[in-house]
Amino acid sequence: MSDAYLEVTDQTFGEKVLQSDKPVIVDFWAPWCTPCLRMAPTFERLAGEYAGKITFAKMNTDINMSTPQRLGIQGIPTMIIFSGGKEVDRVVGLVQGEVLKRHLDGVSAHA
Repeated sequence: MSDAYLEVTDQTFGEKVLQSDKPVIVDFWAPWCTPCLRMAPTFERLAGEYAGKITFAKMNTDINMSTPQRLGIQGIPTMIIFSGGKEVDRVVGLVQGEVLKRHLDGVSAHA
């Protein structure tokens, strides 16, 4: 894993994501998911680009099942942006970096 993002679990999700004073984007993924693995380098690159503005986190849905279920995640990768403890945006599926950047810029402009 990387220093560019946090690993969150069902147990740490509330503290690290919902109680964060900065917006947080969480990548819900699994190790067997090819689109998830293809999304990872883009996610990591953007984590460096947005360092200090938006916190990047990843949650392995094979190990942590209750949070994705509670959030209604039906397909992965799903990236959800939280701000002030609430979901403010959601991106489902493998997307290009520029698409994800537009979502992030929309949130960071209001942060």
